[in-house]
Amino acid sequence: MSGLRYPVRLDDGDIRQEGIADFTVTARLQHDRRGTHMSRMVALVHDELRDFDPRAIGSVLKSGIEALDTPGLSVHLSMSVATEVTAPASGLPSWTVHHVGFAMHGEDERVKLDTSVTSEVTSLCPCSKHISDYGAHNQRSEVTLTVTGEDDLPYPLRVNEMVALVTSFASAPVIPLVKRPDERVLTMQAYDNPVFVEDMAREISAACQLRDLAHRVRVKNLESIHSHDAIAVVNG
Repeated sequence: MSGLRYPVRLDDGDIRQEGIADFTVTARLQHDRRGTHMSRMVALVHDELRDFDPRAIGSVLKSGIEALDTPGLSVHLSMSVATEVTAPASGLPSWTVHHVGFAMHGEDERVKLDTSVTSEVTSLCPCSKHISDYGAHNQRSEVTLTVTGEDDLPYPLRVNEMVALVTSFASAPVIPLVKRPDERVLTMQAYDNPVFVEDMAREISAACQLRDLAHRVRVKNLESIHSHDAIAVVNG
């Protein structure tokens, strides 16, 4: 079952937000079964996932496996969350939005959760800075970090921690509300911290390795002087 949209309250002990989530629910069929019970899939979302705590997916998957009488169950939930940011010079607050996804898998008493966060940052090209007499090529970038947890530790890194990790290795943050003094600070910050897609991907991956996290990093530059985008991926 895919394309189910349902209200969800995300609460991981750190971030607490409400929104509309998109759900996909998949049940593995035994060889002698013709199909599954889609109504029970919707009931699972209604009963177990409207208040969603990623740390408690074990009980959610167990309930779903029992209700659907299936040897294996996968549930994917995706929604948007927002974090408050502050402009560097004016101090004005605003909110930046991130896409989050939770891919839950349960089978043979095993549990796995892939948590993904996609955030926007600013990157400035080191090569462009090196060859230019003045200025440098910069662009907005989309960074997706996926962290995998299993069994007793399905959620080793919270959403806010993932956002902080992703944005810490950019040339500069992306902030919705900025005044001219803020723009000056952000522009110079990016110039002083040039990184390209592969730089961000490697640095984020290295930080995950230090935490002993199974992970995947994908960085996409929305190029401003090319007719194509630039992408780097690291699996760790």
